[in-house]
Amino acid sequence: TSIMCYFYILHSPSKDKYYIGATCDTLESRLAKHNMKHIGYTGQTNDWRVAYSEQFNTKKEAFDREKQVKMWKSRARIIKLINGD
Repeated sequence: TSIMCYFYILHSPSKDKYYIGATCDTLESRLAKHNMKHIGYTGQTNDWRVAYSEQFNTKKEAFDREKQVKMWKSRARIIKLINGD
């Protein structure tokens, strides 16, 4: 069986912040973990929602995509990706 891995972007409406990540977990369970109270960037709020995701066949592809988008360091470019521009 092949595993499915994801590159994802979360958005918090209350903080108007984005979080970029990758996982080989289901997006639903990963989102639930981000929305639990914890120390760290996503622990600041519990209204994260998946704004964008891409599916990959390997962990390497998903995590490489995460690295690529994080290197943009551009909120405008991330919003363009989410909007499909």
